[in-house]
Amino acid sequence: MRRSPGAFPMLTGRESLVRLIGKRRRFLPNRHSLLSSASAFQSCLNLGTDEGGKIVSLEGREGLSFPAREVKDLGDGVENGQCASKTPASDWVTCPVCGKRVRGGDYGINLHLDTCLTRGTKRKVTQRTLLQLNFSPRLKVKVCPVESDLEQSTVDVVCNNPHEDLVNGGHECDRVENGDGFPENGDGLLLNGCARSLGSECQIARKVRSASLSPKKVATHCDISVDDEDIFGTVVDTFIVGRKFSDEKELKLGMAISLLREPENVKDPSAIKVLSADSGCCLGYLPRSLAQYVSPLIEKHCLSFEGSVTSLPNHNHDIVPIKICCHGMIPCGEGKHDDVDGIKCLWTSILQEVEAARKNPPSMTKYQQNFSLLIHEVLIRSSNLFTDDEKLFMESFTSLLDDSQRLFVRLYSRKGPWFRLSNISYPEISDALQAVNELYGKGYVVSFDCAEGLQTDEMMGILRVLTVSELREISCIPKKKGSQNSTKKDLIASALCSYRDGLCPVLPSMLLDKAGVCVKISSRAETVFWRAERIFFLNGEQDLSTFLLVDLGAVKYPTYNCTNSEQIFSSRSCLLDYEEAIEVAQLMDESLDQNDADQVLRCLRIADSRVDLPSENVSRSSISGSEAAFISCFTASWVYSKVILLGISYLEREHRYQDAINLLKRLLDCFISDGRRGYWTVRLSIDLEHLGFLDESLSVAEDGLLDPWVRAGSRIALQKRVLRLGKPPRRWKIPRSFEITKWKIKEVHVQGRPLNCEMGKKSRFYGEDGEQCGVEQLALQYYANEGGCWSGVHTESGIWLTIFGLLMWDVIFSDVPNVFRTKFQTAPLDLETDGFYLARKGLIESHLQNIHDGMAEEILITSWESHVGTACRGVNWDRHSLSELRAAVTCVGGPCLASLCRLLSQDYRSWSSGMPDLLLWRFHGEYRGEAKLVEVKGPNDRLSEQQRAWLFILMECGFNAEVCKVTPPLPLEPNTQNIS
Repeated sequence: MRRSPGAFPMLTGRESLVRLIGKRRRFLPNRHSLLSSASAFQSCLNLGTDEGGKIVSLEGREGLSFPAREVKDLGDGVENGQCASKTPASDWVTCPVCGKRVRGGDYGINLHLDTCLTRGTKRKVTQRTLLQLNFSPRLKVKVCPVESDLEQSTVDVVCNNPHEDLVNGGHECDRVENGDGFPENGDGLLLNGCARSLGSECQIARKVRSASLSPKKVATHCDISVDDEDIFGTVVDTFIVGRKFSDEKELKLGMAISLLREPENVKDPSAIKVLSADSGCCLGYLPRSLAQYVSPLIEKHCLSFEGSVTSLPNHNHDIVPIKICCHGMIPCGEGKHDDVDGIKCLWTSILQEVEAARKNPPSMTKYQQNFSLLIHEVLIRSSNLFTDDEKLFMESFTSLLDDSQRLFVRLYSRKGPWFRLSNISYPEISDALQAVNELYGKGYVVSFDCAEGLQTDEMMGILRVLTVSELREISCIPKKKGSQNSTKKDLIASALCSYRDGLCPVLPSMLLDKAGVCVKISSRAETVFWRAERIFFLNGEQDLSTFLLVDLGAVKYPTYNCTNSEQIFSSRSCLLDYEEAIEVAQLMDESLDQNDADQVLRCLRIADSRVDLPSENVSRSSISGSEAAFISCFTASWVYSKVILLGISYLEREHRYQDAINLLKRLLDCFISDGRRGYWTVRLSIDLEHLGFLDESLSVAEDGLLDPWVRAGSRIALQKRVLRLGKPPRRWKIPRSFEITKWKIKEVHVQGRPLNCEMGKKSRFYGEDGEQCGVEQLALQYYANEGGCWSGVHTESGIWLTIFGLLMWDVIFSDVPNVFRTKFQTAPLDLETDGFYLARKGLIESHLQNIHDGMAEEILITSWESHVGTACRGVNWDRHSLSELRAAVTCVGGPCLASLCRLLSQDYRSWSSGMPDLLLWRFHGEYRGEAKLVEVKGPNDRLSEQQRAWLFILMECGFNAEVCKVTPPLPLEPNTQNIS
């Protein structure tokens, strides 16, 4: 979800942070406690704001300075049952308020108690202390890989000694997160550490089998035994779908039907038509989840099916209940009926599918199924990350009435947070009032039906549901001159201001009269289901709408196997730390929108104090180095590092270079193996130069060039700084490794008639056809005519990432454990890490050898035809045609393509941006050609260090690369020359 960047659109790291946060949460459980105690966090920042909101130093102000950082995790709580890093047990005590473990120093205890009391949370009496916990091994869940095409998901759950879960009671930690006053255990559900059976944990698995993710191959343990006699004559109850595609609208009860394969169906190769036995007209289709098993019985094993309509629908396009049975075998070639075991297995799958459909009736709406599937998958794969309370709360969703389930998903997916009960109306929900009452009783929603105790934030939310005319009718809002033209935002601000000033104390009552009863998602439901959504998708850019896009056919995800032996979050404590870091990131984003410098500094102070959480520094011996690289992106420390980077950019804009330097050094100390170290080092060297520390700036640049994680454009930038700062008498020799910076880059000058040449604006010119165009289009016209009859495209990195994705498709989606977690990924999780190449080195090198030997075009065509339209990171199906890609691949040549693909395989993150603007090609005969890459610059542009790095690496790989400078008219004709 994209948002306006607010008051600071150009701050480095802002867009990345927005993508990380995704859709902003309506309720942040720790907002108050984080902001109220931010000043107590230990941080290298010693800044505050004055009355005018300007950043000032707090040095010398009594009571405002912060102690030096001696203990990294001072005041950080550790939950019950969690190890306190390497600190001896005697140094930790249990907090009497929340039950967390905190370091036993006076300062740490007092700080933690202040935070707990400020938060207002209280430990439940029934929570168990550390001494009462049973540390025997927990229930282990093994998820068997499934080869799927996004239509149904089937998971085998293998319980190792399930009785251990009965002993432990399933508790791992007991954070209190309910802020709405509802009982933690839901409606009448009692846990209190008592043992419970595994049946409730598998309740969702029995109730939900979505039609959204159906497998091509599913490894299942068949519990239904099938004899030969069972197949023939057994009646199977199912239904007809897709009635809008039918040829015959009139149906009769008991109408005879037959089945016909439709292999040419582009949306479903296993499609089966349901025909009228009398007229032969199409009545619709079998459900896709059933057709995938019936199809091979008809096509491969020559079985025939017949049946009849058992019930008539209320509307023409509704599903039609039918019954079918296997009538017999159609005479066909020899050997068609010999595979008895295959026929039995398919028939078993049909019976299982019918049973699942019976428990999950087709009346369930698609979005309702998708939400249930999400809950099911999360509970099966990540149950250890939830408390028993939370699991029971999530499982109780399936026990709600259909209307209640649908209404909750509808409200959860909307912005809100408040909704007027009088405005809640959906065609698929027959009784919205009954649904609201059930959701309220179960703790899924809260209501505003009483004016007492209404908080200002809630009041603002309810004011937003009123129309402009209703807001104007509120008598206590001051009527100003021209108020009829006031915006809704102005009217809300005026109402709240009057309430705060005591001019309108009856505002809550007036809101209740105007808005009526309003409801919103409870904080408990919001927190639990947001957590489930985050665990399921593992990012903030995908949500329930992702299912919808797949269901509508708008997005098709690639096919791959999910084989996972390690969890992303090793414990619930790590997950909660990660969640809290996301909250801080959202607070940072909000504060920049509001231009609130004080809150920006609070968020920075929190991030600085927690960027090296000790719980995340404990190594996980079972995780390889290549896997640890991408798993680290799901830690709180990684999120805090993004908050700090954004804060550094903010401080630099405010010319607070010393504070930016302290934070940059902090990042470099905390993240020793990170691809971002190059940018951090460059900024550190630049900020030191701003303060006049030239020797230290030079030393930082020189040390950065020895860092293996400083790459691409950052390395070029540091080399240029060393050359500039390292002149005599500071340095007397130029390192031999700097020879690349002396390479000559061919530069071509093209004249054009400018429309504008203003600094800071994109240059516009008149093209050769007299039309307005950019510098890139003007350059394309030049190369197509005077420049040598070149064809080409303005693409920058786009065409190269598309070519890489198509050529390396089988490598990208090969079977590598732990890198594919959901069926909604467009790339493996390790694509942007060094581990991508290391984990597939043999496969990559053999594939690159084929490309080098001239098979690139064949691979490209095969990949295009097999996967066209399928989402893949970097691949743009709409921007470039197959003919353009074939021409580019043919003219570039195998050796250059292999070098480029190797570079992206080894370091996709560093090299996936900054490529030259133009890719040009021309043929010499039918099968040979040449290519040229051109970086185009306008009158006021210059090469960035990343672009310079790309030109150097392309020249090193054998590409023909040059820079085209578009300039205003000069007396001289366009010429070509070599410059440095």
